[in-house]
Amino acid sequence: MNFLKSQATIIDLADERLLLAYKQNGDLKTLASLYEKYMHLVYGVCLKYLRDEELSKDAVMQIFEELIDKAQRHEIKNFKSWLHVLSRNFCLMQLRSDKKMPTETLPDFMEFVDDTHLYEEQEGDMQLLERCKEKLPSAQKISIQLFYLAEKCYKEIVEETGYTLNEVKSYIQNGKRNLKICVEKNRER
Repeated sequence: MNFLKSQATIIDLADERLLLAYKQNGDLKTLASLYEKYMHLVYGVCLKYLRDEELSKDAVMQIFEELIDKAQRHEIKNFKSWLHVLSRNFCLMQLRSDKKMPTETLPDFMEFVDDTHLYEEQEGDMQLLERCKEKLPSAQKISIQLFYLAEKCYKEIVEETGYTLNEVKSYIQNGKRNLKICVEKNRER
């Protein structure tokens, strides 16, 4: 078990070094070598959501283009998890903007990092999630939107809202829990 943990730590440190090098020098080759390690995972996420090989291949390239800017602006602690969220959000935005796609092919709607999964359902649940989000207290709704949809880090949310760091963490945690409860209650009906 310790061997696996030390291997993960080595990978995280290597990712951290590459990311830091990219932030310092802006060299796309450095970012590309980091991205290349996880490109197969990004493709898997895209394929899961978009359910089309060609669209998924295109999305992998578009996500790299987004990464060029976002990796400079965001404070990233775990690149692999952060990239998973970026990829998932990119696919969700693609699905939302593509009105031509039939609703029966719309895939899973919300999956949180850190092994905390809300629920995975079809498009009807996306609408349910939106309705539940509107019922959240204002501070929770704002914090959830900024963290998950605008992909802002805690520090950016603190600066933008004026909430303390502990308040932001609490609002996000409580907001996730309240969304889960609301979705479960409405699904049972």
